[in-house]
Parts: sequence; C-alpha cells; structure tokens
Amino acid sequence: MKVLGSYEKARIYIEKHYEESEEAKRHRRRLNPEPIITISRETGTGAVKVCESLVEFLNNRAISEYNDWAYFDRELMAKIMEDHNLPDHFKKYLSEEKPAKIDSWFGEILGITPSKLLLLHKTSQTITKLAEYGNVILVGRGANIILSDIKRAFHIRLVAPLNFRIETAMNLYKIDRKTAIEFIKTEDESRKHYILKYFHKSIEDPHLYHAIINTNLLGFNEIAEMIGHCVIKRFPHFFHQSKIELPGIE
Repeated sequence: MKVLGSYEKARIYIEKHYEESEEAKRHRRRLNPEPIITISRETGTGAVKVCESLVEFLNNRAISEYNDWAYFDRELMAKIMEDHNLPDHFKKYLSEEKPAKIDSWFGEILGITPSKLLLLHKTSQTITKLAEYGNVILVGRGANIILSDIKRAFHIRLVAPLNFRIETAMNLYKIDRKTAIEFIKTEDESRKHYILKYFHKSIEDPHLYHAIINTNLLGFNEIAEMIGHCVIKRFPHFFHQSKIELPGIE
C-alpha cells in the first residue's frame, strides 16, 4: 500500500472538499461540523513530526466519513496562492512576517509587493475556509487567534529548551549548529512580530491555548497521542470508540 506524504494528503483533502457541491457542504457542516486543531510553535520543536503522527493517529480512529485529516503549514501558503491568484513572485512574501525594512517599505509604496494587510486578510480567509471543512491541523499564522471563537477548535502551543531546538533543527533540516541558531532566532522573532503586529497579542500568552507542551520531555508520537486523545474525548462522535486506548508511557 502506498504511503501518502503530507503534501499529497493536503492536496487530496482540498480536492475532496472542492469537489463537493456547496449545498452538500453546508448541509454536512450544519448537521455535524468537524473539529479543528491549531498549533503554534517555537522554532525547532518538531511540529512537523508531531503533525504527521497526529494525522495518522486521528485518521486511524476516525469514522469512515471523517478519516481525511490533513495538516497545513507551508502548504497553506500554497493554498492561498491558488485561492487568490497571486503572482508567483509574491510567494516569498507569504513566509513568516519579518520586521519591516526600508526596502520593503519602498517596495509597497511603488507597488512592487502586495499590501501586507491584504495578505493577512487573504490568509485569514483561507484559514476560516479550511476551518469550515474541519478535520484540519492548522500550523502557525495566528490560526488560534483567528479561530478563537470557534468552539470546535483545540489550540496547542509547542515549546522546548533552546539546546533541544537547536539539535532538532540540525537533524531535521540537515544544517550546522551556527546556521540552526541563526535560523531559530530569526524565525522566532518573525513569528512574535507577526502576532504582535497584526493581532496585538503575545504569541507566548498561555491564555491563547488549551495546552502548552514541552517537546523535550515527551516523544513526538507520545505528544501526538496526547493531543489526539484530548480531541477524541471532546468530539467522540467522530471516532470509533473501540479503537481508542490509553497511550503507553515509556
């Protein structure tokens, strides 16, 4: 049996829901809207590994009509490009927001780059649309704040000590220690700046999340199971109860 990668799962998820008629989608959501998970993370906490394990965990336990869980991080940015027909040379501006520089300011004045507020609006539109379908894990981009009023959303933040994150980044991205340190510093600052600038919130505010998990103290699969069991407990009618068991603690 072919094992699908994260990109293929995300693409199949989008194609499935876009093929449905609007009437069918509205009817299904109204009767039984599906859960959503948002994940905020410090750089180098292994969020991709957690998401991959979580998708597998939930799909293995979901009832037949709801076993299409997928996660969106960089793929979400590609989905924004597809939805809103932005030119390819704008793609780089869909990465995590960086503090404003004089060249980007001149670029906006001259019409070279799209408005950051326009991109924020379209990002929010895409996150909201994906949330309407449910069965998604949305990573970053302030998804937990955008969906803060959605009762079927479950918000997680992943954290870890710096040394652990450096080692994780080195292993995952195959980079040296100096590059990993600079990468983590830049990404963390970018994410903090993005949330503060556009949502007037601190990304580290614990009140924005249902749970904050230290990925240094638990394995990625174990974290996925922990999150998965919380979601199943909150939304049991989407899962086969006979397949639910307590995770073993090593």
